[in-house]
Amino acid sequence: MSRAGLDKDPRAVATMFDAVARRYDLTNTVLSFGQDRGWREQTRRALAPAPGEKVLDLAAGSGVSTVEFARSGAYCVAADFSLGMLSVGRDRGVPMVAADALRLPFADGAFDAATISFGLRNLVDTRAGLRELLRVVRPGGRLVVCEFSTPTWAPFRAVYLNYLMRALPPIARAVSSNPDAYVYLAESIREWPDQRGLAELIGEVGWTKVAWRDLTGGVVALHRAVKP
Repeated sequence: MSRAGLDKDPRAVATMFDAVARRYDLTNTVLSFGQDRGWREQTRRALAPAPGEKVLDLAAGSGVSTVEFARSGAYCVAADFSLGMLSVGRDRGVPMVAADALRLPFADGAFDAATISFGLRNLVDTRAGLRELLRVVRPGGRLVVCEFSTPTWAPFRAVYLNYLMRALPPIARAVSSNPDAYVYLAESIREWPDQRGLAELIGEVGWTKVAWRDLTGGVVALHRAVKP
């Protein structure tokens, strides 16, 4: 089976997601104990897409999140570099584009808002990805990043990290089409910056008004920002 390493080679990451595509959404629901649905809803509320706006959903996978955003009446585009993931979601009724997050095939200022859920940490160059998102959003446009983060309560943090490395792989073996990939996913979560660290990174590339809100005790964080 295929899994990527923490060097996040783009081809390896794409191949890994192709391999998990068939049962990816189900696996995420099981591993998060159903919390993923609430995280998508909270991401939509933070982004606040309006009817008629153009929204980019980057690293959209099979488009489950894109469908959530499109409920607002906005024109929402799902972009991902895993053809396997896009294929799984081809009947979801939202436009889908195969795209490299570091070289997006969109014009400058093409979108009113952009979002990326659980995909930013998989980019080989996080800053370059954030700069590309900045480029394709119009001045005054919005960014929301939904990503795994660091639980804020120390006892819960210890339990959570133990779950990631010990309990997650066996559960993944029961439900995933490529359980080895979830070892990488657990490792990538542990190596990811905490809430403040990611906020600083977002600000460094040019986004302004950066703020965040914790979900599920900090297991996930929503970071919001505005293009100046």
